[in-house]
Amino acid sequence: SLSHNSLDGPIPMELSKLRKLLILNLAYNKLSGEIPEQLGGLVNLLVVNLSYNKLTGKLPRGSIFQNLDPSSLEGNVGLCSPKLSQKCQMNVPKPLALNPVEYNNGNGNARSGSISQKFKHKRFLTVSAMIAICAAVVIAVGVVMVTLLNVTARRRREFPQAASESLCSSTPKASSAMGKLVLFSSAADSNSEDWVNNAQSLLNKASEIGKGVFGTVYRACVTEGSDVAIKKLITSNIVQSQDDFDREVQILGKVRHPNLISLKGYYWTPQLQLLISEFAANGSLHDRLHEDSVSRWPPLSWAQRFKIALGTAKGLTHLHQSYRPPIIHYNIKPSNILLDESLNPKISDFGLARLLPKLDQHILSSRFQSALGYVAPELACQSLRINEKCDIYGYGILVLELVTGRRPVEYGEDDVLILCDYVRSLIELGNPMECVDPRMSECPEEEVLPVLKLGLVCTSQIPSSRPSMAEVVQILQVIKTPLQERMEIF
Repeated sequence: SLSHNSLDGPIPMELSKLRKLLILNLAYNKLSGEIPEQLGGLVNLLVVNLSYNKLTGKLPRGSIFQNLDPSSLEGNVGLCSPKLSQKCQMNVPKPLALNPVEYNNGNGNARSGSISQKFKHKRFLTVSAMIAICAAVVIAVGVVMVTLLNVTARRRREFPQAASESLCSSTPKASSAMGKLVLFSSAADSNSEDWVNNAQSLLNKASEIGKGVFGTVYRACVTEGSDVAIKKLITSNIVQSQDDFDREVQILGKVRHPNLISLKGYYWTPQLQLLISEFAANGSLHDRLHEDSVSRWPPLSWAQRFKIALGTAKGLTHLHQSYRPPIIHYNIKPSNILLDESLNPKISDFGLARLLPKLDQHILSSRFQSALGYVAPELACQSLRINEKCDIYGYGILVLELVTGRRPVEYGEDDVLILCDYVRSLIELGNPMECVDPRMSECPEEEVLPVLKLGLVCTSQIPSSRPSMAEVVQILQVIKTPLQERMEIF
């Protein structure tokens, strides 16, 4: 850090040659001039703080500078950016107006011509300008009126209120004309009328089974003996284009893996978007680890927890490696790991960022604060230069939760327990088994210790230091092999 050093002069252009630079903190100095445009090419830069200097001009074009928090730029009166109160003004030169009266004879007498002629000409221009302005105002008013009439007519045709009431009422009056219902499997298509006729069960308060960052989830039985999970997206103000929504959901509908919740279909109106997915009978991993569910389920054994860790890693590997660009989850945590009848893990809520193009504005919103214990540092610092490594960080926290049974952050009366620091300190003291969940009856140390270390590696503060999910799968498979065979492998 070079902050608080009374540095003056311009920012050296040579900094752009530090290709592996991660943090650039030049706050509280006396630096002046413009920020070198070349700094925008530092692709590894995660954190920038230029506050309280004397910088001027525009920000470089690199994505890190375009996504900076305003607090990283404040105190620079001369800086202009859409993120600051000081907006950038377009430097457009004034048009050159030549008075033909001043050059009428071609004899170099630039001041020739009568004053009355100049006055008449200027007055003529003023009247012309007034006429042009009035015409522009009339045209603008006409465009606004036509637009409002079109919007009003379109809303009347769409019957949004009727569509919403049909999904929440107790009388099956829904019609496929009120919204677009798409079911991916052919078997489901043959019963699509049942989905519409039973629409009243989709958003019934009694069938609500959970709430998350992206919406509320309901359990519904729309055909005999077939339960599904219905997610009502809360960001309907973001998802406005049906074509974009259709295209992205069709992609997600083709994603199939044993450790991923399969998407069965969706329902669309401009005011309401529903995702229809398979239902997981054994709830979420969060319920099994942190809720008082002893009367409902027995504690998870070490074998079951290891199975969940491995299956989750395989599901994430599929998302990261089987698609280009990779499908990034952004929100890996126990409540998004669902368990089927055999306690196989199934990742839910994947790919929703593809449906919500403005997700970056919600990453650190109040809805996302509940997941802060799982948020990678590159997300928390608002750089928003995101890749699949942020999922690996959340996975590392999840692994530590599986072994310890603790939440990522626990608040006591006098202190706060940070799970990563807690596990690391016990390993350094040579007492790793002290952090193991006491509800587990048997857990072999030769498996527990490397799993804990794997979780810590996945939560490295530097994204490039974290393994890929494919590497995580390989490591877990090696850990599960008998110790003697494991030694032979290495």
